[in-house]
Amino acid sequence: MNIVKRNGAHGFPVMDQFFRDILGGTQVAHALVPPVNVKESEKAFNLELVAPGFKKENFNIEIDNDMLTISSGAKAESIEKEEGKFTRREFRTASFKRSFKLPENVKAEEINASYTDGILQVSLPKKEEALPQAKRSIEIS
Repeated sequence: MNIVKRNGAHGFPVMDQFFRDILGGTQVAHALVPPVNVKESEKAFNLELVAPGFKKENFNIEIDNDMLTISSGAKAESIEKEEGKFTRREFRTASFKRSFKLPENVKAEEINASYTDGILQVSLPKKEEALPQAKRSIEIS
């Protein structure tokens, strides 16, 4: 007699997956980590963090030892009065934390942020000595 380990309740993983997809979709448990774009211009670095569905009050931006940390701890709002019965419920609260090492040429005291249309924008201005200098001609004496 051979002992065979089966995946899933019926021993047919493909069929189990098929029925899960039809009857409500697969549930993948993973941490929400919003994607970030970092753009560099002559005067600043700009971070764009995609976080739709959040409120600007939910964000926390801190600087500690040249480390910029952006986090959010959205809390579930309790629903006291519900009408009807859910057949599927996918709304979730999510929290995240992203950290970035600040370059030496950033003015930490002038960092500012704004949140519009689901995008958190953080501007990291560069120090004056880091800005490109204008081309100049040197005369020979």
